[in-house]
Amino acid sequence: MGAANNAFDALKKAMDAYSPIGEATWAELVAVSKYRELKKHQVLYPLGETPCSFAFVYSGLFRTFITDEKGNEYNKIFFYEGTFPGSMTALLRHEPSEFAIVALEPAQIIEIDFPAFRALLHKREDLKLFQIYYLEKNWLLAKEAREIAIVQEDATQRYLQFIADYPFLVERLPQHHIASHLGITPTQLSRIRKHL
Repeated sequence: MGAANNAFDALKKAMDAYSPIGEATWAELVAVSKYRELKKHQVLYPLGETPCSFAFVYSGLFRTFITDEKGNEYNKIFFYEGTFPGSMTALLRHEPSEFAIVALEPAQIIEIDFPAFRALLHKREDLKLFQIYYLEKNWLLAKEAREIAIVQEDATQRYLQFIADYPFLVERLPQHHIASHLGITPTQLSRIRKHL
């Protein structure tokens, strides 16, 4: 239970960093959550399935990707320690996910039951505040910055910004996954890296 306890402690700390979670709310949240370990390349949330949970990453690294008609994969976002992977659109609409989330490293997570989380959200003010601050930072501000970068910055600028924003991921991610995330080919990324 040591790893599980540590994972739950990390989840509490991460949530409190957005907005403090009270003891009663925390106890109810823990009751609808479970600790899991995943192997490298294990699928957390498959493409085309309707999810019923989201997660918190205690350790490990995940990629979220979509696949086109030709089978090409495009990395949308990476989830690492302290982040919350999940297909929020699919969860909110209760429909199949349009992307997959897969472990790039062995991982330890807390899986949170979404319907139970939503029910708790409706009755706990501290959890509502957490949700508001989390969504503002990770869905509104970060998403807008990424959309602007894709339209206005060239590939070199996007790569330099990725390094600035995620220096701790550069060594952990294979280059082809970074290239896919930036919307360029691995060959283009190789040229950029040589030039720099």
